[in-house]
Amino acid sequence: MECKDLLELINQYIDEEVDASVCEKFEKHLAECKPCRVVIDSIRGTIQLYRGDQPYELPDDVRNRLHETLQKHWSRPQEG
Repeated sequence: MECKDLLELINQYIDEEVDASVCEKFEKHLAECKPCRVVIDSIRGTIQLYRGDQPYELPDDVRNRLHETLQKHWSRPQEG
């Protein structure tokens, strides 16, 4: 399995909707390919955050930067 093959099946893999032989190839590829492991781990982490249904508290500096960025964006005249 190559990275492009993994990416094509990533949703089915995460949702556990691939058959055992494909899953085996996926696991073998992940054992050998760090970039694909990072992608899978990131997706799993995101899913766990949403499944937890708990608000995630942002650090103050991150929240302040986010608010500043949004205010700058909203204060610009909109095109269209």
